[in-house]
Amino acid sequence: MNKVISNKEETPRLFQNNFLEFFSKVSWYVPLVVYLPVVVYLIYRSSKLVTTTNLAVLFIFGIFFWSFVEYVLHRYVFHFKPKTTLGKRLIFIFHGIHHNYPRDPKRLVMPPSVSIPLAFIFYFVFYNTFPHYNGIPFFAGFVVGYLIYDITHYAIHHFVIKNKLFLKIKTHHMKHHYQNESAGFGVSSTLWDWVFGTKITN
Repeated sequence: MNKVISNKEETPRLFQNNFLEFFSKVSWYVPLVVYLPVVVYLIYRSSKLVTTTNLAVLFIFGIFFWSFVEYVLHRYVFHFKPKTTLGKRLIFIFHGIHHNYPRDPKRLVMPPSVSIPLAFIFYFVFYNTFPHYNGIPFFAGFVVGYLIYDITHYAIHHFVIKNKLFLKIKTHHMKHHYQNESAGFGVSSTLWDWVFGTKITN
C-alpha cells in the first residue's frame, strides 16, 4: 500500500463491494447506541447475582483490563508487519487506513460488524473464567472501557481539547501518528506505554 497521509475529513473508498464498503464505516455515536443499553442491562443483572462490592470492584477492574487489551491489540495486532500480500491488506483494512487518513470521521470507531462478534467472544471467556457470575460485571466494565477508548479516539482527532489531562493524551497519540508509529500505543491511557517502555518522550 502506498503511504499517503491526508489530514482532510474525508472517507476514502476501502472496498469495491458496496456491501462491504457500507459496513466498514460508522458514525462515532453508534457504539454508544449499541453498547450503553447492554451495559445498563448487565449492571442490573449483576446486581441480582453478585454482591454490591463485587459488582463495583469487578466493574472497575473491567475498565482497567480493557486499557491493557487496547494496548496489546494496538501494538501487536494493528501494527503487526505481515509478509504476505493478504496479510498486508488485512492490516491496512483494520488499521493502516487510519494512519493514512487519521481524520476520516467514519473510520475512527470500530464498526459493530467487527465489535459485536468480538464482544461475544470476550463475554464467553469472562463468563466462563470468573466463578459465580462475576464475569458479568467484569464484562460490563470492559465494555465501558472500550466505549471510553472509542470516544476518546474520536475526540482526539476531531475535538478542540483544552483540558490538561486530555491534552496530554491527545499529544501522546499525535506523536504516535506523526512522529513514531512504533511507540505510543495507548490511546485512552498512556499507562501501559510507561509500563512497557514504549512511551514517546521527546
